[in-house]
Amino acid sequence: MSAIKDWKDYSAGLRDRGKELGQLHPDIVKGFVALNNGAAQTKHLDARTRELISIAVAITTRCDGCIDAHVRKAQHAGVSKEEIAEAMGVAIALNAGAAFTYALHALDRANE
Repeated sequence: MSAIKDWKDYSAGLRDRGKELGQLHPDIVKGFVALNNGAAQTKHLDARTRELISIAVAITTRCDGCIDAHVRKAQHAGVSKEEIAEAMGVAIALNAGAAFTYALHALDRANE
């Protein structure tokens, strides 16, 4: 089975570009890291749940970097491929729901 994207190369490229941005604008990178670290400090969600939520959000926001990071973290936390597939199903359904809702906006506009 062939992959759509070479995730190892993609991840390495993100790290390289991130380092470059860190040199050009260190405060923005520090802020991003602080926000990410703060969000990782959950008291009520375990790592598996947090990463499954993160994967679904990454899919709905179409963030390849987030998909890369959170699938790796989920696997490290012991999440199975089947569990990841269920999170994907949630993301797909939510995107369909959003498209349906925005279609109603277009219909509403067409009725004016």
